[in-house]
Amino acid sequence: MRRLTETPSRLLRTKGCSGRVICLNVPAIMNSFDFISATHVSGLTIYPWKIVGWLGAGIFGARFLIQWVASERAKKSVIPFGFWECSALGSLLVLSYFIYKRDSVGVLQNLLPLPIYLRNLYFRYTHRGAKHPGNEPRPAD
Repeated sequence: MRRLTETPSRLLRTKGCSGRVICLNVPAIMNSFDFISATHVSGLTIYPWKIVGWLGAGIFGARFLIQWVASERAKKSVIPFGFWECSALGSLLVLSYFIYKRDSVGVLQNLLPLPIYLRNLYFRYTHRGAKHPGNEPRPAD
């Protein structure tokens, strides 16, 4: 694993930049964060992109809990808006992780259903008509 040994002058790009403009060498800046790049906990290697992937998987999985609770409240199978919000956000986070890992299977797995999630969110925010039965309060017994 590389250590933080670069001087701050390496973070500035001089080739192709005029004397009046400061150009940043983005890859060098990103690689200068080596001190948070990998942490070992109980045999697991944890790094920031893995946390993004875990967070996305957790949000994506929470959509089923949201759907379950909404269906129990409505006493029938319903798909609430939170389901689509968790689907889109979780998919975007996991997609960013797989893009970072350059895993084509994971990218396709999360990229292909994303337009459906976004389409349903578009309908949610542009059509203010009928209320979804899963979002209504629980009836008094």
